[in-house]
Amino acid sequence: MPERLSAREAVALVAEEFTPDTAPPPPQPPDGPVAWSGYDASRARAAGRTGADESVLYGTATVGGRPCVLVVFEFGFLGGSLGRAAGDRLVAAYRTAAERRLPLVSLVATGGSRMQEGMVALAQLQRVAAAAVRLRAAGVAHVTVLRDPSTGGGWATVGAGADVVLALPTAQVAFAGSRVRPADADPAAYTAEGQYAHGHVDALVPPERLRETVALWLRLLGPDATPGDSEPPVAAPPPYALGPLGPPASGWDAVRRARAAERPRAGAYLARYFEVRATIRGDRAGGVDPGVECGFGVHEGRVIAYAAQDGGATRPAGFRTVARLVRLAGRLGVPVLTLIDTPGAANDADAERAGAGPAIADAFTALAEARTPVTSLLVGEGGSGGALALAAPGNTWAAPGGYFSVIAPELAAQILKRPPDRVPETADQLRLRPQDLVELGVVRGIVGADPRRDG
Repeated sequence: MPERLSAREAVALVAEEFTPDTAPPPPQPPDGPVAWSGYDASRARAAGRTGADESVLYGTATVGGRPCVLVVFEFGFLGGSLGRAAGDRLVAAYRTAAERRLPLVSLVATGGSRMQEGMVALAQLQRVAAAAVRLRAAGVAHVTVLRDPSTGGGWATVGAGADVVLALPTAQVAFAGSRVRPADADPAAYTAEGQYAHGHVDALVPPERLRETVALWLRLLGPDATPGDSEPPVAAPPPYALGPLGPPASGWDAVRRARAAERPRAGAYLARYFEVRATIRGDRAGGVDPGVECGFGVHEGRVIAYAAQDGGATRPAGFRTVARLVRLAGRLGVPVLTLIDTPGAANDADAERAGAGPAIADAFTALAEARTPVTSLLVGEGGSGGALALAAPGNTWAAPGGYFSVIAPELAAQILKRPPDRVPETADQLRLRPQDLVELGVVRGIVGADPRRDG
């Protein structure tokens, strides 16, 4: 079992400064709202052990020199459980963050709702959910850190409801607490590592790297990352081409270029484009596609969100993660860059069971309703709907080494019952070269090499 940090220790790991709100909890009826015998005595003992007057504390803080509103759970106070007073403080923290337009950082360690307050305790989950809706509507980000343990309603609202979810390695992270799980349950499913593997946690962060990681996210998602309300975000410029640079002579030449192993991939484009970046991971529905990278980065002083395919077939979780990224960027007022490089959507049985069609539809919808400008660059293969789902309507560009096609030339030849030696001819007929795409109005133009650097 990992070391369980007190609230004070958790704050010291993350923040340079913390000014807590010192208002005491409001008075309660004797032994709480349901008159649970001995409840007042339990609270008094918890306060004596921890020095805390409730399971939740909040205030303003500085992390990496950046201001935020900080919420911290004290697990030593009745297991960090949520009751009415804890709910009051959570709602106040969300409200303060929204009103002051400061990012919310939550350091979660909780066993769930406080049974000594009955349904009054459970109802706090609805209050927190409503406060989270107001925070999102205000365009303010929420970054959470999951400590040990993060279970029950605290995980299912404060933790899982955050925009970016970080977790300490080996922490218990699950809706079901340790005493209410099936006896034969796989213990790995209830860990931070298990939640990370299935796309519910964005990163596992060791304690010594927590402050720098949270500070980076505050830089990427904080109020100075986006323009003011009166300044609409400007579209991200497309990256320069990394090679090859000349136009392909034929359709089949374009296909072979895009499939060449030595051709620069999305990772090279991201490394050249961004000064620093951090990734979000997973679709929050149990899936991760390692072939799609999504996140936020800094380009020439501006924060830009990005989604990039790495050249493989994109799986349903990848499309859903892209949709998650685009919607988060829209709420925060951050422009989006997508890099297109896939032979198409995964078409195996597992992909169909995972909802390939609905996931692709979700990505198309997210880009169609994007609240901030989206810029797309075709850097390699552009296979059918799996590629087009990441293409910005009206603002897609092509690198000289890319191609877009309604279908792969080989599959088109099969459908037309043509022999293999006619595949190159079919590629030409599909008019899939970058210059063809410009002429057809599918892309705005072909990007060139960076004149300031070797291409």
